[in-house]
Amino acid sequence: MPFKKHTRIEISKEDVKFSAAHFTIFSATERERLHGHNFKVSLLLTADVGDNGMCFSYVEIKKRLRALCETLDEYTILPNASPYMTLEEVDGEVLAHFNGETLRFLRGDTLILPLRNTTVEEFARYLLEKLVEDAPFVEGNEISELTMQVSSGPGQSGSATWVRA
Repeated sequence: MPFKKHTRIEISKEDVKFSAAHFTIFSATERERLHGHNFKVSLLLTADVGDNGMCFSYVEIKKRLRALCETLDEYTILPNASPYMTLEEVDGEVLAHFNGETLRFLRGDTLILPLRNTTVEEFARYLLEKLVEDAPFVEGNEISELTMQVSSGPGQSGSATWVRA
């Protein structure tokens, strides 16, 4: 019986990472203090193996992952879809209103993303959505599944998965 030859490839390179400041919001009244991490990003994908014995050139996917990480690198990241915090921009600053306090950030040092929270789970989902938006790459390489993983340190990570419909 004929069958398709699939493989799972993991891209987990030392230089696929971003450094960012953030704080996690736990509830309407509780949050972490502002701090930072060196977030490591990895990708697990399932794709067909071509007649040449490989899925595609890894160079292209590594380049795309590095470029995505570069867009997040060295910013304070704030979520604009938090149910507990509101943001406003005033005179070159981003004001984050949370539980009766206002946190001030320089606009040029701040990245506002369509996230509910600044967690590894949300970063993984965001990065995965950005990668999947590049439909020609996904379609052109017959990728059937992608799992994006973001780690804030050894032993602590979150992931998000896309499966071809």
